[in-house]
Amino acid sequence: MRVEITARNVRELLRKIDESLNEDVTEVYINLRPTKEVVVRILENAPNVKVIGCPPSLYPKVSKKVINALEKMGIRVVPIAKGRGRPRKYSEKTVSLIREMLHRGKSPREISRSLGIPIRTLYYLISIYNLRPFVVEDDKD
Repeated sequence: MRVEITARNVRELLRKIDESLNEDVTEVYINLRPTKEVVVRILENAPNVKVIGCPPSLYPKVSKKVINALEKMGIRVVPIAKGRGRPRKYSEKTVSLIREMLHRGKSPREISRSLGIPIRTLYYLISIYNLRPFVVEDDKD
């Protein structure tokens, strides 16, 4: 089982570790630097843990002694990047479908109607993803 623990300071983190971890937990993500004190508390409350994750910006600040000691115990400390910001409303699948329809020669208005995407949004997606309609030019001899 994976558990994510976020806290503002170490004291709050230690309290949340005591409250939320148990023997079933195998993966832990904490948003603060895993110090010796934090790691010991995690191991006391979740002895079956295999992976401890932290933000990529804090990973270089983790003590090498702590990382080596945990590796000897079979526990990995890994940087885990979490998505930031608002999630995208239109997936890559939708964008590729728009690209395909443009290459087939459909107009943006037809694409808008068939996919149910507002025309202004479609023009915006075309501009940010550089989706230009495929134009075949006839050779004039």
